[in-house]
Amino acid sequence: MALIKDSSPAWLVLADGQVFRGRSFGVKGTVIGEVVFTTGMTGYQETLTDPSYFGQIVTQTFPLIGNYGVNSQDFESAQSYVSGYIVREWCNAPSNFRSEDSIDHFLKRLNIIGLWGIDTRRLTRTLREAGVMNGAITTEDPAANMDSLLSEIRAYAVRNAVASVTGTEVRTYTPENAKYRVVLLDFGYKRYIRKSLMNRGCEVIVVPANTTAEEIREIAPDGIMLSNGPGDPAENTQIIENLREIAKLGIPMFGICLGHQLMALAMGAKTEKLKYGHRGANQPVIDLVSGKTYVTSQNHGYAVVGESLDTAVGAVSHNNANDKTCEGIRYTAVNCFTVQFHPEAHGGPLDTAYLFDDFTSRMDAYKEEK
Repeated sequence: MALIKDSSPAWLVLADGQVFRGRSFGVKGTVIGEVVFTTGMTGYQETLTDPSYFGQIVTQTFPLIGNYGVNSQDFESAQSYVSGYIVREWCNAPSNFRSEDSIDHFLKRLNIIGLWGIDTRRLTRTLREAGVMNGAITTEDPAANMDSLLSEIRAYAVRNAVASVTGTEVRTYTPENAKYRVVLLDFGYKRYIRKSLMNRGCEVIVVPANTTAEEIREIAPDGIMLSNGPGDPAENTQIIENLREIAKLGIPMFGICLGHQLMALAMGAKTEKLKYGHRGANQPVIDLVSGKTYVTSQNHGYAVVGESLDTAVGAVSHNNANDKTCEGIRYTAVNCFTVQFHPEAHGGPLDTAYLFDDFTSRMDAYKEEK
């Protein structure tokens, strides 16, 4: 049976004073966050449970969301980290053999405030032209307290992002016939990174973001994975300092997304905030070694400034075909390579999964040398 959609009004108020009136789904209330957009046509459940969206109000550019429902198998984490969720329309009669619930019930269960029925194309154009900006979703008419609400919106900033999403305990995941031992530094990791490693025979030991080089040395891994995560990478000064020391261990390292950015900062490069970021499953990336172009899945608002990397330390290995920003680095001074995109997310048919195989090859070489 189709659900009866809530006709209660809800509003989006942007920091520049624009107001979008729509309707409510999920839970009711008021939430403030950084308003961003993602272009994925599918993968909304993964988006909602990706810790990299911490502190952000996520807008889906695809007009219909929820048509295949949600299920308990595709979560990227145990909860949702988005501040709020915006769609043009949500499907109240999902159809898929794996579907267990509707997206509206999913948002209610995870206590997420949603807004639907607004012109998401207009909102996306605003963010593309002006850049990402703060905003608020509210189910209370904002006209009565607009001045105070705008003050709160403009004062908002995403802070302590990694500390808010990282685990606090060491957790070990062991597949059958494990061949490698990998430490996964949890900056807000997606579960499929762990699964991609386990599928290749890796015992994965997930450790908190602030784990030190000495603590990793005691674990004696064959490889170190630097995960994705949210926020401004430069904010994580202690983690960056830790990575400098971790790199000296000589253990093969592979970084994804925030892990890519943090490693670059540890090696002396700089990062910058992009105007509206890369979020979606259709970002073209050029492998500068092979010359091939891959369609990749991405979710980030910051990028490494490729020109800031000392050529004695490493070289840019991948570029974004659209804006030419740095999408990967292969280091020569340390045993490490990193990418900005998500090779585990399969923007195309296993397009960049080969990077996990590159990682296991490095671990094979490391084990032979020991």
